[in-house]
Amino acid sequence: MSIYLDNAATVPMSDVAIDALNTAMRKIGNASSVHNFGRAVRKDVEDAREELARLVGCGSTEVIFTGSGTEANNLAIKGFYWTRTSTDARRTIILASAFEHHAVLDPIEWLVEHEGAEQVLIPITADGVIDTGFLQNFVAANRERIALIAVMHSNNELGTIQPISEVVAIAGDIPVHSDAVQSFGKVPFDFAQLALTSSTISAHKIGGPLGVAALILQRGIDVTPVLHGGGQERDIRSGTINAPAIVSFVAAARDAIENLSARGESISEIRGYLAHRITREIPSALINAASGATLPGILNVTFPGTESDAVLLLLDTHDIAASAGSACSAGVPRPSHVLMAIGRSEADADASIRFSFGTINSKADVDILMTVLPDVISKAVKKVSA
Repeated sequence: MSIYLDNAATVPMSDVAIDALNTAMRKIGNASSVHNFGRAVRKDVEDAREELARLVGCGSTEVIFTGSGTEANNLAIKGFYWTRTSTDARRTIILASAFEHHAVLDPIEWLVEHEGAEQVLIPITADGVIDTGFLQNFVAANRERIALIAVMHSNNELGTIQPISEVVAIAGDIPVHSDAVQSFGKVPFDFAQLALTSSTISAHKIGGPLGVAALILQRGIDVTPVLHGGGQERDIRSGTINAPAIVSFVAAARDAIENLSARGESISEIRGYLAHRITREIPSALINAASGATLPGILNVTFPGTESDAVLLLLDTHDIAASAGSACSAGVPRPSHVLMAIGRSEADADASIRFSFGTINSKADVDILMTVLPDVISKAVKKVSA
């Protein structure tokens, strides 16, 4: 029996999303066309935009559809930087949490290399939360030189939820972008309440299709586009609108939000059950960032003396899927920058596994996992030491 414990990477499409996609794909027409076919598709897109805005807590004009969360993050990071430096050349500093997803860190590094940006990383506490004291002091001393601040709503490897309202309060008139790809549809998230400047959400993390996401961008705020073309999506993201995927995305989002509380409780129970079993049956294991507010479905565990690749390969022989962190870094032989940010050694960071749960999982999956995990860890330790 196959066990899928990598829901933080992607989740199966929900039935409602599949049904919506199938229906929308049978329609013909480009949403930018003025004939009846195009107008019918455009109506579907705008209805979906209105619904997503309601679910996110923003205005419909603040929803900009993109092809991925990575694209949305690039658009926000580069767009804000170019816009802010064009009005004040002193604004070259980009503040970001030290454990941002690479979809945020890599565009910042690109701006450092090609555009003269300065990257400053906000330290992370051992509990997996940004050091707001550092942020407050740095902003107070450098406010006029900061282009933007980027802090994810929750960390994709640890699941820890960040104090976004406090970040926004400290930032004042400095734009704050928050990658909420892991949070939206899993924990309460309200764009207007948080008073963010921009945020990223993605369909495939909540049961929607791959290849569609959204940048939520405050009305009246301009960013420099990364793509140029037909002027779709407020002239910020040109390209033919992927109407079927958008309709499916919003169907998945509605389903996720309507069932958020019940699913969150159920998934959190499974996570807690695995944490209890691992602590009891593998005493050497270390649960990372175990205290504080976390997403219901992510459990990150260090198994000292192992290498994550060896553990994952051994689990795979039992048809059990987990991960060593972000799927976007899969195949890259380097320790998790997230775990090193909370103070883990390079060896421990390379010995950590992320188990992530979704609606397809149950405690029975944990029982099956725990019939093999102690032996897998034992073998992995021997393999590394050999």
